[in-house]
Amino acid sequence: MPANKKSKDSKDSSNNDNNSKSNSRSKGAKKDNNSKSSNNTSSSTGETTNTKLKAATSISVRHILCEKHSKKEEALTKLKDGAKFDDVAKEFSEDKARQGGNLGWKIRGSLDAAFEKAAYDVEPSTTANPKYVEVKTGHGYHIIMVEGRK
Repeated sequence: MPANKKSKDSKDSSNNDNNSKSNSRSKGAKKDNNSKSSNNTSSSTGETTNTKLKAATSISVRHILCEKHSKKEEALTKLKDGAKFDDVAKEFSEDKARQGGNLGWKIRGSLDAAFEKAAYDVEPSTTANPKYVEVKTGHGYHIIMVEGRK
């Protein structure tokens, strides 16, 4: 009898071990899903982490300006689906930069402060594979990409 009791106890403890393992797995799975979604958010929007960029006094910048948040979200969806930045700007931008969103070369101090800070913090990229950042100013919602720095 004591042998049976001992084996039953060992089964109970192994069941407890299995339960704790499955609980930790399910917690881990939830954590992984959350971390995946936050990673997807960053990479799918093209936003860049603030890596050490060389100081610049001017940038070649493009943007998409939308008065409404919903229209900006539509533009972001197109970009996430792989559309070229200049094509999306032609379709969605609501300002004079509708010709692909090109604002040209801008020197420090010539842009809205919030726009400028965001623009100088994003890595240069191409319209075919843009890295961009979003910012809201008094003019509306901007999606900004930089093509060059000097």
